[in-house]
Amino acid sequence: MTFPDQKFDSIAAYADSYFGHAHTAQASVDRDKLDAAFHMLDAAYERGAVLYVCGNGGSASISNHLVCDHSKSGQTDTDLRPKVVSLSTNMEMVTAIANDISYEEIFAYQLQTLAEPGDVLLTISSSGDSENVVRAAQWAKENDLGVISFTGFDGGRSAKMADINLHVDGDNYGVIEDTHQGLMHILAQFIRHHHMDDATIPERKF
Repeated sequence: MTFPDQKFDSIAAYADSYFGHAHTAQASVDRDKLDAAFHMLDAAYERGAVLYVCGNGGSASISNHLVCDHSKSGQTDTDLRPKVVSLSTNMEMVTAIANDISYEEIFAYQLQTLAEPGDVLLTISSSGDSENVVRAAQWAKENDLGVISFTGFDGGRSAKMADINLHVDGDNYGVIEDTHQGLMHILAQFIRHHHMDDATIPERKF
């Protein structure tokens, strides 16, 4: 069912419905695929590979936030040194590529410059069909990078191209992006948790 599909009389009623849809969306994420994503990222961080992340709009914000939580938090109290790069953050590169080549190439072109076989690309796209995200995933697949995708709606091309697709069953951008943000935090926190001494965990805030 589409949300919202009717007028609401109060923001309280809207919030109750929104939170209900958010809970359903969170519950829809495949836990086995989440475990696979954890293992792919954890292995990449352990071997010193780079994680590249990309997305547009709100998904760009999640990409940039991911750098902080996975890189800074991921090495706190652990033996890891996660190397994470957001392809959405360098506006000089993004605008130069968009202006001189095409907006559709803003992520793939950066991968072509930076990435090496064995690195990982994580794409974030509610529709799963943003052309620049799809082209980045295609380049990554052709050049021996692992690919994880966060998607919503019907998953789009990103869902089909990824090695691991973390799909959110939802059709409201806010609900999908909230769940993607949660997945970003869950992966970051669990990787840190996994590498911490047992005695240290209760002494720290996550």
